[in-house]
Amino acid sequence: MKYTIPAIPPSLNQFAGRENTWEYRRMKTDWIRIVDAFCRPRPEKPAERAVVTLEYHFGDMRRRDPDNYIKLLMDGLVKAKIIKDDCFDCVELRLRQGEIDRGNPHVVVEVEPI
Repeated sequence: MKYTIPAIPPSLNQFAGRENTWEYRRMKTDWIRIVDAFCRPRPEKPAERAVVTLEYHFGDMRRRDPDNYIKLLMDGLVKAKIIKDDCFDCVELRLRQGEIDRGNPHVVVEVEPI
């Protein structure tokens, strides 16, 4: 299964160590909806185990830490019932930086059941 999400989730650095819990919850809810909307068609049942590849196509060449962009996407994949869970027992995670796409930053999500 391969999906393109036409946006990049916010870095978790925006929320770390700050007292903006409500903003984080709103952003998480928004991203669950975004992932749900763009991950179509869905499998009949969520993948019990899968290799999930996240390929980020940022809009510029700034240095970024890949782990800051994972959480909201993975939670969205679970809520959209693409994968059963995002724990180590269920997911092998691969992260890539694709080509810069200044006019259309996006994430390509590939899910390969194993």
